[in-house]
Amino acid sequence: MRIMGLDFGSKTVGTAVSDPLLVTAQSLEIIRRKSPDKLRRTLARIQELAAEYEVGKIVLGYPKNMNNTEGERCEKTKEFKRMVEQRTNLPVILWDERLSTVAADRIMMDSGVRRENRKEYVDKIAAGIILQGYLDSLAQESAGHDN
Repeated sequence: MRIMGLDFGSKTVGTAVSDPLLVTAQSLEIIRRKSPDKLRRTLARIQELAAEYEVGKIVLGYPKNMNNTEGERCEKTKEFKRMVEQRTNLPVILWDERLSTVAADRIMMDSGVRRENRKEYVDKIAAGIILQGYLDSLAQESAGHDN
């Protein structure tokens, strides 16, 4: 079983998937849509990727504000979570994504990706960062049980 990571934006969804051992996250692709409300094809693609990679769980970035409050994006994300669960029949976990886009930008800067090209990659890298954070928390949790 693998875990999928999603970074839900107004016009894109970045995707990532774990390795079968749940140690590392690999960025997959960015699903683009013409309008924020057009989600049918986006949900269908998530379902295809989940089947292709034998995903058993999905981690969805939850965009809390820096002061830990929840804004309009959180409401839209919860709505999207319900749609993904309904479409895939998989559990979807909300995961705090604060600073994931900042971290993705930093990785691209450090890797020499030109500023004008970063927008092309930021969502899928952010999805990988979200998923890696979740995987790391699972590893810490199981390490704590080993003691």
